[in-house]
Amino acid sequence: MRALLLAAGLGTRLRPLTITTPKCLVTIQDQVLLDIWLERLTQAGIESFLINTHYLSGQVEAYIEGSLYSDKVTLVREEKLLGTAGTLISNLKFFERQDGLLVHADNYCLANFHDFIQAHNQRPPYCLMTMMTFRSETPDSCGIVDLDAEGVVVGFHEKVVNPPSNLANGAVYILSPELMHMLETDLQEVSDFSTEVLQRLVGRIYTYETLEYFIDIGTPESFDKANSK
Repeated sequence: MRALLLAAGLGTRLRPLTITTPKCLVTIQDQVLLDIWLERLTQAGIESFLINTHYLSGQVEAYIEGSLYSDKVTLVREEKLLGTAGTLISNLKFFERQDGLLVHADNYCLANFHDFIQAHNQRPPYCLMTMMTFRSETPDSCGIVDLDAEGVVVGFHEKVVNPPSNLANGAVYILSPELMHMLETDLQEVSDFSTEVLQRLVGRIYTYETLEYFIDIGTPESFDKANSK
């Protein structure tokens, strides 16, 4: 299986830390965030990575060049940000018509990826993808999901006051070849995965809830919390 790590964002909520350092290269528990993803996904059997860059891309390129995983990583620089779905659609050939991971690499995630992949392999046959979920301590700042009895998404609540639960979308997905074909043929013009793709797939998204540590480090407060764990 291959993985696309989305790592091109500006990290504006994490300033001033990200004024001189791209968000994917900040350090959590004495380890670079991007390296955490590469290490844990490699341990789960992921063989090849595509990482998009934009903001302070030279730093990311230099880091990967000196990384233990340099031979597994392909970098693609976006002169203009394409959006989460735009980047995916532009690089669908990378997955070679097989199941593939799409990861928002700005989260600190200690999930068991072996179990995540196994859950995807055992998903209901009508589901086109599997979404990782987690329990958020700040659900009003997250995308909250409603599930049916089979663990399939039947609704979303995007950053609403007093959401009905704290089960949040972790923005880590395994996509089926069928979904990738749909993106290539029917959704070529979309740019945002959350608002323009997921909404069309309600009733066809399976979920896997991680009980391990998972936190969006997008703010100084959450970044400090991840480092004090």
